Amino acid sequence: PFFEPGELTSWSFYRAGIAEFVATFLFLYITILTVMGVVKEKTKCPTVGIQGIAWAFGGMIFALVYCTAGISGGHINPAVTFGLFLARKLSLTRAIYYMVMQCLGAICGAGVVKGFMGKTQYGMLGGGANSVAHGYTKGDGLGAEIVGTFVLVYTVFSATDAKRSARDSHVPILAPLPIGFAVFLVHLATIPITGTGINPARSLGAAIIFNKDKGWDDHWIFWVGPFIGAALAALYHVVVIRAIPFKSK
Repeated sequence: PFFEPGELTSWSFYRAGIAEFVATFLFLYITILTVMGVVKEKTKCPTVGIQGIAWAFGGMIFALVYCTAGISGGHINPAVTFGLFLARKLSLTRAIYYMVMQCLGAICGAGVVKGFMGKTQYGMLGGGANSVAHGYTKGDGLGAEIVGTFVLVYTVFSATDAKRSARDSHVPILAPLPIGFAVFLVHLATIPITGTGINPARSLGAAIIFNKDKGWDDHWIFWVGPFIGAALAALYHVVVIRAIPFKSK
């Protein structure tokens, strides 16, 4: 249903929100620390580099989706929640609740990183905040966020589709693996453009704790882009994938 008031009296509803909070907290903690470690060095040679950052994001999504899928569905991203809501996979009540908990978790995760590193060093290293890189336009950044989020949410739909699981039962599918790998690949492609958002909670948490113009100037891109990408993925899933019946040979 679009709105389910009965959820508000269920412990499983609040437990799911707590799971989303903790997962997003851990996601920001690990990934922002990784970004800080790379930015801190003058050269990328002694660090994990861009590939390591991409692995940190993709690997954490893989682990956290695996841990929380049975509790909350393992969204860890308002764009994923929004896409699933548009496809009627969850109610408006749960969608709003998840988004709030995800954003709070992201803020706390980035805040802990700042506490470890200190205000001065954290500010000098950019706080892991997303922004459009020099040489790219706002349109470039918006497009990168739209396509990147489409890849992620499209993968979420495909990896968790009940019809696919039934018809392709001969193919073992571990949903967190393709989702995490999609995050990894998108980061490889778009870190040089926007630092890769594709997750409004991640971008908001870093921007609030960093709290400088660089983190806020292009911040709208990291909400509008992911939400458009998620909406397109939901539309594609509902209209194309779910509408085409599978015929075995």
